[in-house]
Amino acid sequence: MFDFVRQHTRIMQFLLFLLIFPSFVLFGIEGYSRFNEKGNAVATVDGQDISQAEWDNAHRQQVERMRAAMPTADIKLFDSPEARQSTLDRLIRERVMLAAARRLNLQVSDQRLASELQQDPNIASLRKADGSLDIERYRQLLSSQGMTPESFEARVRADLGVRQVMNGVLWGSVAPVSLADVALNAFYEQRQVRVARFEPAEFQAQAQPTDAQLQDYYRENAERFQSPERADIEYLVLDLAAVQKNLTVSEADLRSFYEQNQSRLAALEERRVSHILIAADRQAPAAEREKARAKAQGLLDELQKNPTRFAELARQNSQDPGSSNKGGDLDFINRGSMVKPFEEAAFGLKKGETSGLVETEFGYHILRVTDIRSPKGKSFEESRASLEADARRQLAQRKFAEAAEQFTNLVYEQSDSLKPAAEKLQLDIRRANDVGRDESAPVLPAPLNNARLLTAIFAPDATEKQRNTEAVEVGPSQLAAARVVRYSPTRTLPFETVKARVRELLVQRMAADKAREQGQARLAEWRQNPANAKLTGPLTLSREQKQQLPSTVVEAALRAPTASLPAWVGVDLGTSGYAVVKVEAIVPRDAQASRNREREREQFSQWWSTAEGLAYYRHLKSEFKVTTKATGL
Repeated sequence: MFDFVRQHTRIMQFLLFLLIFPSFVLFGIEGYSRFNEKGNAVATVDGQDISQAEWDNAHRQQVERMRAAMPTADIKLFDSPEARQSTLDRLIRERVMLAAARRLNLQVSDQRLASELQQDPNIASLRKADGSLDIERYRQLLSSQGMTPESFEARVRADLGVRQVMNGVLWGSVAPVSLADVALNAFYEQRQVRVARFEPAEFQAQAQPTDAQLQDYYRENAERFQSPERADIEYLVLDLAAVQKNLTVSEADLRSFYEQNQSRLAALEERRVSHILIAADRQAPAAEREKARAKAQGLLDELQKNPTRFAELARQNSQDPGSSNKGGDLDFINRGSMVKPFEEAAFGLKKGETSGLVETEFGYHILRVTDIRSPKGKSFEESRASLEADARRQLAQRKFAEAAEQFTNLVYEQSDSLKPAAEKLQLDIRRANDVGRDESAPVLPAPLNNARLLTAIFAPDATEKQRNTEAVEVGPSQLAAARVVRYSPTRTLPFETVKARVRELLVQRMAADKAREQGQARLAEWRQNPANAKLTGPLTLSREQKQQLPSTVVEAALRAPTASLPAWVGVDLGTSGYAVVKVEAIVPRDAQASRNREREREQFSQWWSTAEGLAYYRHLKSEFKVTTKATGL
């Protein structure tokens, strides 16, 4: 297809003109621009765009995964600007690594893919009693996450290829011991110091600004004395509950759902297993393994003659220290808890049956199933209420994408009112007054406290032209759109209204300036006449022991040149004043640090490896011309 486009450029230009020109006529240039903006690229990697929709979808999936892993956590933590930016960074990294894997021609074999999938515990739990994969449940599991088996396996294959890109760098990274020691000695170095602090509070009485100075400060910092913008709004929220309330579930669907639920319960069957283990390492010589097999076969022959001796023979011969003294009893096990050959044998036996020889990586086993415990399911009528609730919830999840598309289109296409979307989807139009996005604004309930929704509310389209905002994802399976009813823009407050605040801020600045001047003067004086210095008692500083001093003071003390001691350093602390530091001595690393030297070298080697990996990634970003056009906001 793309070859056809390249070879027939003029024809395609003509077709595009025919398609685009009517859209200008129908919607106008401005409407067309708004439509086009919805598909804007947020980043580009190797000439390929990452769209806003891809970013939103990736973040939605990430939030769903986090919510599943931490169900009690506050979901708003996962939908912050920082979290969204992290999702975009991850998308960019994935695209960079995929591009590198393609360029390096890194391939993942079918055998490697199969091995990776077999190690996934979620997939392992879907195996039937005969060890084969339950394909229908496998499809259902992936469908609930918005994937098909093909797309999931393609993603796993891509992930494996990406790992190969970095593994060559990380595994080959070696930090020289001499370099590690130099860096670690510098990092853990301690210094004995004395400090003098010059606090702004000590100089506030000397700060007496005139009216002219207050006026000047007010004009120079007008943005600090503004009343923030506010808006009264209407808004709609589309979520699973809104979709679910209009759904009905047929009797046939309920019965189908009941049968599926019974199948899931059957998969949770547990078996009480006893075993006799004759240990044999797979790396052992063949003769040794054959000897272990022969011993296990002898025990099996005895059991076939007299099965009642299983516990006795297990106590006498089993080499599993955890179960031999209990007659080989392992208690109840479920699928996924044991290695595959053991599990397949255990779940292939009936109650009271004894297996043949089962070979695993631990040796040779003889198994006996002593009990089978299956979850007791309720009848259809007993389960009806919960089944209907579950079915409605699952049906709502499947219908949500369709409803979300309608919602998105309606609030955009009929941008002068929220009413059409509300009527079509049977949503309630909600209202909120005095909405703001600054620290002084009233605390907003969800979803109005969503940063992206607030940004859309206070965008020019919404405040000046009173158009609906776009549909904004404010949570997992939750969209919102708003419309500004009344808008109060930001304005600078009169000087007389904020005069007290102006004075407070200017006095703070003048006091900090005086503290800095005093500190710099004392530093110059004490360098010439150290005996006049008024400093604290000696303190031993390190990056781990900061002695309640600001980090900037500690870093300045540790970075001070020590060719000639004592060394004097001045540290500007901004609004917190000034500090003068006298470095008197370098303290050798203590004995404990010496005993930990090998462990610290290993830690440094990991840091070194990480640094090389980051450097390689930065090189790849440059190589594949990564550009970012959006932020987490």
